[in-house]
Amino acid sequence: MKCGKIVPTVLLLAGITMMGYGVIRGEAAVVLGKAIKLCLECVGIG
Repeated sequence: MKCGKIVPTVLLLAGITMMGYGVIRGEAAVVLGKAIKLCLECVGIG
């Protein structure tokens, strides 16, 4: 039973840690910029 709760908890903590590291490095701004460019290209504005 414990193994069923440990694995998802470890994966959740690993994901949160990786997202935090990406935010610290400024990757969120890069991803947002690419998303905006992609959306504008799909609409035909950019």
